[in-house]
Amino acid sequence: MNSEQQLVGAILRGDFALFVMKCFKEIFPTDTYYPNWHIEALCYALMQCKNGNTKRLNINAPPRCLKSFITSVVYPAYRLGLDPTRKIIVISYAQELSDSLTRQFRQIIGSDWYQQMFPEMVIGADNNRINEQITTKGGYRRTTSVMGGLTGFGSDEIIVDDPIKADDAHSDTIRESVNEWYKNTVPTRLNDPENGVIIIVTQRTHAY
Repeated sequence: MNSEQQLVGAILRGDFALFVMKCFKEIFPTDTYYPNWHIEALCYALMQCKNGNTKRLNINAPPRCLKSFITSVVYPAYRLGLDPTRKIIVISYAQELSDSLTRQFRQIIGSDWYQQMFPEMVIGADNNRINEQITTKGGYRRTTSVMGGLTGFGSDEIIVDDPIKADDAHSDTIRESVNEWYKNTVPTRLNDPENGVIIIVTQRTHAY
């Protein structure tokens, strides 16, 4: 790595918003990136989680605002780059959504520039599956669906990304079922209930 690459890497490691922009260009190379104020606000809020100042974060934003990309893809890549021992679980209402986000995550961490930035963040040769990427340091990003299996898995951070489909939010039965699942299951999977982080990211679909 030359001195210019080292400088760029140091800047990206120290500025999560710039890291988001770099990841965006990796995944969407032909699209235009608009650094709107809401992205800066979201990056700031996530860094409060990273720094231990926020333990519970609820992100509400309309569709197509990059909220899932930043929270479920870029943030875990950043956290594991800085600390490959970190354990992160990402939960979505549908496995299809979860798999799509995972493919983006794997593309980022597999890029040359990412590996140069974070040389200690290495995924084990046999530990790079669609539902889990386990580092050689023991950290991981695991994915599952709402109501899916979490038994046996502990986590330092849990990201619940779109826990319910917009069409289902007005069903009392489905909504209450998801709420009960969250209350009875998600907090119990934190390795450290006092300092563990839970992030919910969704569009606002219903008062409850």
